[in-house]
Amino acid sequence: MKNYSQIYLVDDFDLSNLLHKALFRKLQVGEDINVFTNPEKALDDLRLMIGKPERILILLDVNMPEMSGFEFLEIMKREGFPDSIDVIIATSSISEKDRAQAKEHPQFVKDFITKPLKLERLRAILEPIHKAS
Repeated sequence: MKNYSQIYLVDDFDLSNLLHKALFRKLQVGEDINVFTNPEKALDDLRLMIGKPERILILLDVNMPEMSGFEFLEIMKREGFPDSIDVIIATSSISEKDRAQAKEHPQFVKDFITKPLKLERLRAILEPIHKAS
């Protein structure tokens, strides 16, 4: 499976981040797991990675108080973040509108998954991404 140099968990709910971190540790797909409850701080940190050839995975929540996951993606697009950043939308939303909106960012969004995440589902998402790279 693809090994990312950095994994970013961006979710305003601490318990979700804790559970997701445990799942990624079990999958052993990344060296460093960075946890952010504030998406603006995650973007600030990601900006430091621009220009570096590292593979980055972001597990991104849609509904957060500071900014939505879609606003986060719009900033990534507007600021020219590299397409070496893979994003998996992780949300409790089952809205088809949210799924459609996620498809507006194909350069980043690799999949859309509803919470709670399960190990096998996450593995099934990451394996095709790995083979495509």
